Amino acid sequence: MISHLLRDFPAAAQNGTAETFESLLSQPGLRIERIVSTGQASPPDFWYCQTQGEWVLVLQGAAGLQLEGESEERTLYPGDCVNIPPQCRHRVNWTDSGGPTVWLAVHYGEISDQP
Repeated sequence: MISHLLRDFPAAAQNGTAETFESLLSQPGLRIERIVSTGQASPPDFWYCQTQGEWVLVLQGAAGLQLEGESEERTLYPGDCVNIPPQCRHRVNWTDSGGPTVWLAVHYGEISDQP
């Protein structure tokens, strides 16, 4: 169980080999998770398009988030949040390569078991 959101990262996040997703709370229609990114980004030309909504908050680090239809990338720093509606195509253009980017993600609506 996670007791502090900004430490005790999984090994893959600590050594920077993978982005990690950890469920904090899961209920029907709701999933809250900690995501730790260490320089990862969406693959070129790849867009997420989820059936559920997702509200994200950057707790540490920084990231560039692109929503389809917006001409400019959103640069997110600690304290910045954004709501991504269901079926809104989006991608992560970059995450901070100098240290972990820690996200708090709240998925709502139709929730799948996949991050």
